[in-house]
Amino acid sequence: MKLIKGSKAPHLLQRLQILLDPVNTLESYAKKYGDIFIVQTFTGPVVSLNSPQTLQEILTKDNNQYEIPGDQLLQLMLGKYSVVSLSGDRHRRERKLLMPPFHGHRMRNYGELICNITKQVASNLTVGKKFIARKLTQEITMQVILQAVFGLYDSPRLLQIKSMLADWLELTASPLRASLLFFPWLRKDLGPWSPWGKYQRQQQKLDELLYREITTRRSQLDPNRTDVLTLMLLARDEEGQGMTDQEIRDELMTLLFAGHETTATALAWAVYWVHKQPEVYQKIMQELATLEPNTDPMTIFRLPYLTAVCQETLRIYPVAIFTFFRQTKKPVELQGYHLEAGTMIQGSIYLTHQREDLYPEPKRFKPERFLDRKFSPYEYLPYGGGSRRCLGMALADFEMRLVLATLLSNFDMELAENKPVKPQRQGVLLGPKGGVKMLMKGKPIQLQTKPHSVTTV
Repeated sequence: MKLIKGSKAPHLLQRLQILLDPVNTLESYAKKYGDIFIVQTFTGPVVSLNSPQTLQEILTKDNNQYEIPGDQLLQLMLGKYSVVSLSGDRHRRERKLLMPPFHGHRMRNYGELICNITKQVASNLTVGKKFIARKLTQEITMQVILQAVFGLYDSPRLLQIKSMLADWLELTASPLRASLLFFPWLRKDLGPWSPWGKYQRQQQKLDELLYREITTRRSQLDPNRTDVLTLMLLARDEEGQGMTDQEIRDELMTLLFAGHETTATALAWAVYWVHKQPEVYQKIMQELATLEPNTDPMTIFRLPYLTAVCQETLRIYPVAIFTFFRQTKKPVELQGYHLEAGTMIQGSIYLTHQREDLYPEPKRFKPERFLDRKFSPYEYLPYGGGSRRCLGMALADFEMRLVLATLLSNFDMELAENKPVKPQRQGVLLGPKGGVKMLMKGKPIQLQTKPHSVTTV
């Protein structure tokens, strides 16, 4: 039986490497140890996998040989009742209750909202001035998720939630600040001036706003409303039980984080790659030029090259680097390796997407690969896989394509710098270092929309 190899460097050093430079660290491990190796994380040693066959094994046998313990890091950020923190029956119940708002006709109802918000936000940028693409996409996705989740439009409470959420996320936006989440010994509340104290107090302020909104909406429940919060308040499980205030709070945090920050990061990458490669820009603009004015959002969503561009964006630098943890229930044999009961396992989404045997020239941004071939859920998995596949995947895909198409169709932009943009850890995500500096060259003379503010640089 083969032994699983891993770095002999001190554990603290390994953890710092995976925190500060996850891409190069993972690539060096894969080059040295192959498809399976041990990596030291903030939770301890984890077996990392990147072959599609092995990923299929662990992602399809959750109930038999593997269990999902829940993600401690995300539980810290989002709460113990978040769907990403729960496991077993509790997870299945919560996921079932949350499923309806993100599928079918309800999701399609968001199409016009997404396009309008994109025009509104981008219209506030000044021609001839530089801006940060990620700040632009953050503002867009923030507006979309707040309006879709809460059904609030420019209300004082919405603006408060938006401001509080942005401030809270900013506290862990850099690799250094993200260390608060990854190293328990740094999580010491030494007062409001200390990093963890500041993080805790910001989260408490956000909680107060969320609980206030939940209480207000529960007392004035309107079954005719279609926003996600209303649907959560109305949802009932098989025993007729609804969700508690704390469960709803934790799910709101999950939706606000996953529905805003992840999509914003992916969109910033998409803006970068489209403008980085003239041939890609030309092809996508030719496709968009075939659309009639006021084209139905679902028609835009189905455009093949637009779809391929978004898929390739999520391949080359997936926002989430790993799948959720799995843990062996009993001794398991995997790829000729023996794993003891209790072994922690994690699929490496990034390394799978960089495999030469699946994606020739993996460092090259090439949307055509998704036009030429259909990949299995274990070869291409930007939203994870198995029973923990991202609940909002359909909405994220929908939003990403509509926002990108709307920006490219209505605004003339270019990269402000020619140098390559490198990936960098931003909290628990993999985002573009510097946020992608862009220059607004032109836009329609008149947009029938109301602008929202975006920070320029």
